[in-house]
Amino acid sequence: MAEIVEKGKAAKIAAGLPIFEIRIGIHTGPVVAGIVGVKKFSYDIWGDTVNTASRMESAGEVGKVNISEATYALVKDDFRCTFRGEIEAKGKGKMGMYFVSVNS
Repeated sequence: MAEIVEKGKAAKIAAGLPIFEIRIGIHTGPVVAGIVGVKKFSYDIWGDTVNTASRMESAGEVGKVNISEATYALVKDDFRCTFRGEIEAKGKGKMGMYFVSVNS
């Protein structure tokens, strides 16, 4: 996702068009999933894992992938990650966070 958005951004800048940027946050853990709605159905997920992933996104930086320690433990052998330190996450306290090198 980050690579596609970055490529699109460069093309839009070159064409003088408006751009958008993203932050990506990932956390690993259990979720509850289901369909909500009566007339219009929507599939959704809930739980602390979803909330923590949201905090990873909020604490990240534009164009970067920010992951939690739980996710880092699962991907550290497959991706280059840089430890950011213990960062305050709203409602969670200090959490260890890592940036993933997008071009790993």
